[in-house]
Amino acid sequence: MIVIAAAIIGAALGWRRAGQLGGAPRDRAQYAAAFAVAFAVLGLFATVILDRMI
Repeated sequence: MIVIAAAIIGAALGWRRAGQLGGAPRDRAQYAAAFAVAFAVLGLFATVILDRMI
């Protein structure tokens, strides 16, 4: 669940960041995809760490 939530949040933040920079819809999609992947990886590490602690 953490991975999915992190990916969605990352995509939203990436879309917003590209919009702040004046990006076209394709730029926004690329930023959203890149941020989603990056946040999903961080969420995966968080999930593994939490799973090992519990």
